[in-house]
Amino acid sequence: MDRRAFLKTSVGAAGLTLAAPYIARGAAPVTLRWAHFAQEDHPANIAAKQFAARVEERTGGAIKINIFPNNVLGGPPEQAQQIKLGTIDMGLPTQGQLDKYDIAFAAVMLPFVFDGPAHVYRVMDGPAMAWLAPLAEKQGFILLRNWDYGFRNVTNSQHPINAPDDVKGLKLRTPPELQIQASMEALGAVVQAIAFPELYLALSQKVVDGEENPIPVIYFNKFYEVQKHLAITRHIYNNMIHTVGVVTWKKLSPDQQAIFREESASAGDLMRKLMTEGEADQLKKLEAAGMQITRPDLAPFRARMDPAYKAHRRLCRRSQREEISRHGGARAEGVAGAALPLTGG
Repeated sequence: MDRRAFLKTSVGAAGLTLAAPYIARGAAPVTLRWAHFAQEDHPANIAAKQFAARVEERTGGAIKINIFPNNVLGGPPEQAQQIKLGTIDMGLPTQGQLDKYDIAFAAVMLPFVFDGPAHVYRVMDGPAMAWLAPLAEKQGFILLRNWDYGFRNVTNSQHPINAPDDVKGLKLRTPPELQIQASMEALGAVVQAIAFPELYLALSQKVVDGEENPIPVIYFNKFYEVQKHLAITRHIYNNMIHTVGVVTWKKLSPDQQAIFREESASAGDLMRKLMTEGEADQLKKLEAAGMQITRPDLAPFRARMDPAYKAHRRLCRRSQREEISRHGGARAEGVAGAALPLTGG
């Protein structure tokens, strides 16, 4: 697709596109395109709207941002590729999308390794970001800030999950991410990769028995309409990362780049706040909608993860595993071939 045709914005007789050599102070306004996969009422989109409004205000209208939520411009893998190519300007990929470009991102998506949000933020916002951001830039991505997405939980239409054996034999959809697939397979599930935009239909038609996602995803995508049971397993954490393509980033002035980073941090904080405040209410609404929620003891689930850790060792180079371990990424039993008690301090 022609870059100019895709990003062209009408600014009177003197149309300006991102294909210009740079965005100069005082130049006619440009319009950036931002695609992501969250629903319009999801905290990610609310935070995105705040970012767009503040950037427009702080740049004096020089930069306007059009937001395309809910996979309007393609599913998550397609969005990441378009960011890299410069056919869209920014997005919210997770580590699961970025590990297709550098496998180091897979190192943070191990099952049952983070203690909670505080542990996650301490690790991911600190030295792990310092490690991963340069790797991403080499692949065409500028990482502005970790936002949120959440701990993943299992839903299904067949029966409650109270123990690992209750997962055995269930046909579960996962994204095409080995870390998640391996964790579900370690519990005995039969996994099937289905594109996220097709997931609701697949559940309604019983192509699969269930899926796994964070609570807000389950709620905002109305999976409760086609799933009866929810188990709070919190088996893997991943987050959206506010990402700008290198192609677009180079066309921003240093002042504009600073505004982007500052407002991304502010919007990310808003998303995390909304996610934290909203989850308890969402669980109540899911129960009111008819979902049966179980809260199993997670120790037996964690004890079944050795095959998933072995799969992860095969996926990542030892140097990458040791790097995330050095940064305090998790407990990560068995990931580097031995127990690694990590604090994330």
